[in-house]
Amino acid sequence: MEEIIIRYLEKPKLNDPVLIEGLPGVGNVGKLAAEHMIDHLRAVKFAEIYSSHFPPQVLVNDDGTIKLVNNELYYLKQEGSDDIVILAGDYQGLTPDGQYAISDFIIKIAKDLGVKRIFTLGGYGLGRMIEHPRVLGAATNAELVEEMKNVGVTFSSGEPGSGIVGASGLLLGLGMLEGMGCVCLMGETSGYFVDPKAAQAVLEVLATVLKVKIDFTELEDKAKQIDQLTSKLKESESFPEPKKEDLGYIG
Repeated sequence: MEEIIIRYLEKPKLNDPVLIEGLPGVGNVGKLAAEHMIDHLRAVKFAEIYSSHFPPQVLVNDDGTIKLVNNELYYLKQEGSDDIVILAGDYQGLTPDGQYAISDFIIKIAKDLGVKRIFTLGGYGLGRMIEHPRVLGAATNAELVEEMKNVGVTFSSGEPGSGIVGASGLLLGLGMLEGMGCVCLMGETSGYFVDPKAAQAVLEVLATVLKVKIDFTELEDKAKQIDQLTSKLKESESFPEPKKEDLGYIG
C-alpha cells in the first residue's frame, strides 16, 4: 500500500470552495462540529483517503461489517455563496512525519479544488468544566484576525500558549505557504468528554461567516446529557483528575 491514497467517488465542480477541517482531537470538538455540519447540511461524500500513517485497524459497524479507518471529503454547493468542502475522519496521523505527509496531501487536493480559504476546527483543553465556552482564534494574516474578531472570536495574548498541534495547525501553516487565507477556530473545553457545547460555539461562528443555517437542537440535547453525567460524577467524587500533558492542546 502506498503511504497515502485517495479514492474518488466523484469529482465535483465547485465555486470558490472553502475547506473546513474537523478531525479528532481534544474534546473531539472539531470532529463533532464537522460531522454535525455534514449530517444537517446533507453534504455529499466525494472522496476517501487511506494511509499507512493511520492506526493499523478496521472499525466494526453495527451490522458486523468492517470499515478501514480513513479520512473523508464532503462537499456542499450553495446558491449565491462559496461552496464548502468538509474534511472529517476517524483519526489523524500517528507520527509527526505522518501528520506532515497527510496535511500536505490535503493541501494539494485543496489547491486542485480551487480552495483559497481554510477553517480548521479544534478544542482548547482547560482541565475544568466550561459553562459558556469562548471561541479562540488564530489566523494567517492580520486582516483575517480583524474579520474573525468582528464575529466574536477571541484573540488573546498567550492563548493557546502551547501552540496548535496536529492537522488544525499544520493545515494553517502549509496553507499559508501556498498563499491561502487560513483560520483556526478553537472551542474552550474541559478535555474530559466529547464536548457538544464547544462544538456548537465553533459552529455558530462558522455559520455566521459562511452564511449557512445550522440546527443546533441535537448538539444542545447532547450537551444536556453531558451536564447530567458531570453532575453525577461530582456527586460521587469520581470526577477525573486532569493530566498536565493532556491539556492546553489544540486538535
